[in-house]
Amino acid sequence: MSKKLDDIFTNIVHSRIFKNRELLRPDYIPDELPHREKQIMTIAKVLAPLLQDQRPSNMFLYGLTGTGKTAVAKYVLEKIKTRKEASGRILTAYVNCRYEDTDYRVLASLNEAIGIHVPFTGLATAEVYKRFLNGLDRRRASMVVVLDEIDGLVKKCGDELLYKLTRINTELKNSKLCVIGITNDLKFTEFLSARVLSSLGEEEVVFPPYTAPELEDILSRRVEKAFRNGVLDEGVIPLCAALAAKEHGDARRALELLRIAGEIAERNSQDKVTIENVKQAYKEIEKDRVIEVITSLPLHSKILLLSIYMLQVEMGKKEVTTGEIYDTYKTFCEKIKIDPLTQRRIGDLINELDTLGIINVKLVSRGRYGRTKIIKISVNEKSLKEGLLNDEKISNLLK
Repeated sequence: MSKKLDDIFTNIVHSRIFKNRELLRPDYIPDELPHREKQIMTIAKVLAPLLQDQRPSNMFLYGLTGTGKTAVAKYVLEKIKTRKEASGRILTAYVNCRYEDTDYRVLASLNEAIGIHVPFTGLATAEVYKRFLNGLDRRRASMVVVLDEIDGLVKKCGDELLYKLTRINTELKNSKLCVIGITNDLKFTEFLSARVLSSLGEEEVVFPPYTAPELEDILSRRVEKAFRNGVLDEGVIPLCAALAAKEHGDARRALELLRIAGEIAERNSQDKVTIENVKQAYKEIEKDRVIEVITSLPLHSKILLLSIYMLQVEMGKKEVTTGEIYDTYKTFCEKIKIDPLTQRRIGDLINELDTLGIINVKLVSRGRYGRTKIIKISVNEKSLKEGLLNDEKISNLLK
């Protein structure tokens, strides 16, 4: 056993595949960001007044996952901070609102960014905001706050904090603050009140999906430093790019595919990364994505998905209608003693699951009986079941 472990560790330390796999991680910011020149220039022009000690406009960055929003924002801010005119007078804070998902935790992160420690809990949110306000004013600096995945915070806690941050300059005497909001949700503004929208949406930058040729170029540039020479079979990069382009041009997905394909080849003690390794990596990523998405669903969506699973998989029905699903859903709700949602609301949840790609909804005509929706599961059934089993209530229903 000891010899086998040593072989595994040696195989990784003296990898025949990778030079530096970290360059394929989504949080790595390269020296150049190809195919995002337009967005870089737009953001740079908006933020340039910082170098003259003037407050820039607030910004919204829109685009689907993996289109470069976060990387471009961080890239431009780092470039600005290296200018001699900045000389410590420009502060930045990056907060991922998917993890810091309450007003208190966001404000705690902003306090930490200016050197003020606040306890994890225990203070009133208003007090934490006051400490940040006074602390920033004492610094006599301009600050840029990047709120990534801002839609998660607003959907959970409302837009009160966003309103305060966009209006904070009326309270600051010696400092200035600019907010950059980043979201994957193109309909996010529907969740904002008019008072926030008018101040936060001063400048908007849209990030379109990458095309397959653009993704090929991005991967080719990373490969030079991440992999050893000649280890990629012909067709590996085009396949990674094509698979990622098919899923709305996600550069993160393309890089992840390439890295995991390399790691599969490495674990198999191969000298080359093959197209077959890419296909294996794609299956592995897809399984993890399905489980992650299902685990994060609200309870009623999980019960709804369980109803579809039971009808299609356990009972073997080829065509499942919304009426059958709703009846099964209500039965499950009764078993765990919760009130069922209305049939109209369940229709909305079915559409949401369709948008996520977990199920496929097809509207068919029944002649004089009208039209109905036919629902089918469109992901791996084993992954779906595994994701549902992560919830104790759903697990009990399955048993």
